[in-house]
Amino acid sequence: MKTRLPFLIAGPILRKVTPNELVFWLVTSKPLKGHFSLHLEPEQGQIFSEDLNSCSQLQIGSHCYLTLAHFRGEFPANVALSYEFHTDQGALSQLYPELLYGDETRLTFKISTQADYILHGSCRNPHHPSSDALVSADNKVATLPIEERPDMLMMSGDQIYADHVAGPTLDAIIQTIGLLGLPDERYGEAPISSATELFSHADCYYGRDKILPHYVDDGSLLTKLFPHRNTPIFSSREAENHLVSFSEFFAMYLLVWSPTLWPLLNTSRLHDNKFTQAGQELEPKWQQKWREEKAIIDQFVTGLPQVQRLFAHIPTYMIFDDHDVTDDWNLTIGWEKAAYSNPFSNRIIGNGLIAYWLCQGWGNEPDNFNQEFMSVATRFLSEPGERYQDEFIQYLYTFERWHYTIHTSPKVVVLDTRTRRWRSESRMNKPSGLMDWEALIEFQHELMHQDKVVVVSAAPMFGVKVIEAMQKAATMAAQPLLIDAENWMAHPGSANTLLSIFTHTKTPTNFVILSGDVHYSFAYDIKLRFRRSSPNIYQITCSGFKNQFPEPLLAGCDHADRLLYSPRSPLNFLTKRKRLKIKKRDPNTSGRRRLVNTSAIGELKLDSHGKPQRISILTGEGVEWDFPPIEEK
Repeated sequence: MKTRLPFLIAGPILRKVTPNELVFWLVTSKPLKGHFSLHLEPEQGQIFSEDLNSCSQLQIGSHCYLTLAHFRGEFPANVALSYEFHTDQGALSQLYPELLYGDETRLTFKISTQADYILHGSCRNPHHPSSDALVSADNKVATLPIEERPDMLMMSGDQIYADHVAGPTLDAIIQTIGLLGLPDERYGEAPISSATELFSHADCYYGRDKILPHYVDDGSLLTKLFPHRNTPIFSSREAENHLVSFSEFFAMYLLVWSPTLWPLLNTSRLHDNKFTQAGQELEPKWQQKWREEKAIIDQFVTGLPQVQRLFAHIPTYMIFDDHDVTDDWNLTIGWEKAAYSNPFSNRIIGNGLIAYWLCQGWGNEPDNFNQEFMSVATRFLSEPGERYQDEFIQYLYTFERWHYTIHTSPKVVVLDTRTRRWRSESRMNKPSGLMDWEALIEFQHELMHQDKVVVVSAAPMFGVKVIEAMQKAATMAAQPLLIDAENWMAHPGSANTLLSIFTHTKTPTNFVILSGDVHYSFAYDIKLRFRRSSPNIYQITCSGFKNQFPEPLLAGCDHADRLLYSPRSPLNFLTKRKRLKIKKRDPNTSGRRRLVNTSAIGELKLDSHGKPQRISILTGEGVEWDFPPIEEK
């Protein structure tokens, strides 16, 4: 019996909104036809309408259509608005009333010219046992009048974990590919000839690390001593279910952002003894792991209706970090050389980037993707095959417009810290700078003559110094991948250029830096040493939405950092950031911990000068913790 697919597969996600542009992202099982309408609330009538034929619509599979609805006009700002997609299947909010808050009759939102109230965070791992903080955010938004809702949600990386996938999630992904008719994929130089062959391979589940490519020369002393030692290109320590095909990457986005496909999937095949891999049962240890993961995934799925609702009401912006593609993506030039010279790993990384563009990057700033870009993209999507796929991937590798700016007050500058790296010229396995000189100069130009700015950097610009010291030790031991030696201070060129930007006389008076990546939360107040007119710099980190740092390791790092790197410690003068005086805010949690280790979403409220009025986190359990100003402690 053929499964009847729901019309709406994922979305709508409210993306870029300005007084002149509205951008929405959604995926449907049939072509999106009809018209879009915009209304003043409450019940003040329609103010804008446009035919959906004007929208960019791409067919991803035989039953899968992705639409980026990009409308231009003159739209009222800072007032309550509502919108509706009137489709040939019916009005979207009537078809799916669970998308609505309270007594809404249409989906509501506001176009903010300010960025005074920002939700932010990163790192959402579906099978981590912590609670999903996006569900807590939806619970809070549901209680707020439209005018008091956050101005935006900023997701600063690891929206998916492509390199760390649970067995039940991978099974759901493969079933989704079949349901939607997503394209197969062929490989020229790989242990498998196609994605279809991978799905029936004995190592498809919990064994993909054996299929993923390896290399020999990583430039380390260990390789020189043992020249035939094979090293995995993909450095994730949990790569046994690493995504490979484009369709897998794309399907994962649908499954972590929307609940609509999950009821159609048989997620109990292992329990019903109907699940085999290449005709055989999984090994007992993997069966046990599957059961443990499934219990967590089942709980994750129960929160997806609220996540879908949150995305439909709050302008949502995104930028990648490594797990959106693979762990340690572009960390060293040696890693890049190995990964991009191997056709199989080159394809896998490219597949992650294609899916990122479709599901994240495109909606941030559609005008970054010109006609040339779109022609290369649509040629592949209309005729999936090795030739056009590889052409698109090579085009993406040369693309340099993933970063973008949100022109609110304060201006929000979102950095690409993954693809424009400052490569080390001394050693192949030395960490690259997170941005090269040219990208940093472009960043500085965005800051010039601004009195206040919010900067979004996936990795903290100013992190926990004792952890950075551990990363440096790993680098000196030629093992930068061991503990992700990835921080702004790891590369002298990018570190010094970044610090020079902060000391420039024409850059803002108030900097707020929002970051994620590290799986814990903290807040710093930073001043320049030996300067009377220092800018105010605030580093605010919230991570992850659904992830945590291992305990008690973090407790030890927290204690050591307070002991060794207090603001008055002479050890600070031995670091690259010796020109800065960093004061660490104490959260109002119990105990003396400054690093808060819980799943959470950050809440930032700014005053009219761009200085934080309130720095807080909302945990996955629904508890709010503040980082009060230091002078109040």
